[in-house]
Amino acid sequence: MQLDNRAQTLLKALVERYIADGQPVGSRALSKISGLDLSPATIRNIMADLEELGYVASPHTSAGRVPTPRGYRIFVDTLLTVQPIDESAVEARLRPQAQPPQKLIANAAQMLSSLSQFAGVVLSPRHESTFQQIEFLRLGEKRILLVIVAPGGDVQNRLLLTDVDYTPSQLQQSANFINQHYSGLAFDEVRNRMQGELRQLRDDMGRLMQAAVEAGSEAMADSADGMVIAGERNLLSVSDLSSNMSSLRQMFDMFEQKTGLMQLLDVSSKASGVQIFIGGESNLVPMDEMSVVTAPYEANGRIVGTLGVIGPTRMAYERVIPIVDITSRLLSNALSHN
Repeated sequence: MQLDNRAQTLLKALVERYIADGQPVGSRALSKISGLDLSPATIRNIMADLEELGYVASPHTSAGRVPTPRGYRIFVDTLLTVQPIDESAVEARLRPQAQPPQKLIANAAQMLSSLSQFAGVVLSPRHESTFQQIEFLRLGEKRILLVIVAPGGDVQNRLLLTDVDYTPSQLQQSANFINQHYSGLAFDEVRNRMQGELRQLRDDMGRLMQAAVEAGSEAMADSADGMVIAGERNLLSVSDLSSNMSSLRQMFDMFEQKTGLMQLLDVSSKASGVQIFIGGESNLVPMDEMSVVTAPYEANGRIVGTLGVIGPTRMAYERVIPIVDITSRLLSNALSHN
């Protein structure tokens, strides 16, 4: 339902006051801060309508009202005035001064946390599922180190324990065969192609290559997603999140398991710009009292990950949104010129 101008003004004033001090807002306070020339009775009627529509609620302990997740949603979508922030403070920590990507990502998470005073989170870029080349290094009898080099230069290592003691020349021959025939492919595709192509080789060599493909596939899967979280302890000082043990346990379960959080960040990487997930709206956010503000980031024009701020539903969105937006743009720039 479309709200008229008076209802929008009152809802905006209520949300802003509640974000600022955390106390239910009464009609008398709204008449002073809204700037509207309305009688207290008229304001009470409008607030009753907003409550009936599900935008505000009345706590049992107070005559005032508080915003619901639905009220926060209409606030951030249509009523919010975003405050500009100084980019120089952010830019100084994300300059592409030949820093490794993981260092830039860790800096971004720390910066999101320190600027927002909540938790900062960055979903690291996915590793390439393809490989450029592999090498076998004989470590000892029936022990081989598999070295996997991705197209971007990332290196993964896996230890292979074999039934046969392969000679260095056999290892070299096997590596040469894989690199010559399968370089640039994903390990899953190599596995499918190998089914009929290894009959020309001795059984021992075929077994070694199949073991290498299985280990390579596992190595890429293990490194497929990484997440850096900074400032979780900041949330302990937010009364809305730490006021009861059940909420606290729920919140730190989310940080420990990471699955739901990674799913949320993955969803937001498919959209452009800043996304706001407000508690209670989605199964991806486990608590009514929690919101997540996210944005995707790029490397060389391609979206490679997502970052964001995790905080209370009662957060200063007008500050957090530009923090997330600017950090996303600066991290994209730093990774693209790294």
